[in-house]
Amino acid sequence: MTDPATPTTQDTLDETLARISKKSGVKATLVLDRATGSLLRTSGQISALRTTNTAQSPSAVAFPTEQADGEGKGVEDFARLVWGWVNASGGLVGELDAEDEVKLLRLRTKKQELVIVPDAKYLLVVVHDTPTA
Repeated sequence: MTDPATPTTQDTLDETLARISKKSGVKATLVLDRATGSLLRTSGQISALRTTNTAQSPSAVAFPTEQADGEGKGVEDFARLVWGWVNASGGLVGELDAEDEVKLLRLRTKKQELVIVPDAKYLLVVVHDTPTA
């Protein structure tokens, strides 16, 4: 039996995400299942993940946060893309050195930065404003 005064893993996760979300410039946080890429938790301005299709950028992907036929579908698509990138990066590292592993991924664009911390069971994704140079 656990001691009621001992914080659970869920409580610790909630506290950590709350602390990260309060940091300056943080737009959103996501927690994904490492094995499947399933979206486990989100917080913050998920609309910050939204981009638009333009004539100059035909490969841009829209990440709508609300859709009539499936709310959150765009966030799930975003999670799927991040999960695929983490797996591809892990494959690259594994090909270079089978004894090594990815510990942190950072992707900076003009508009925002993604910081991804892989764990054995989870992926933590933090989306924040791109710091000024």
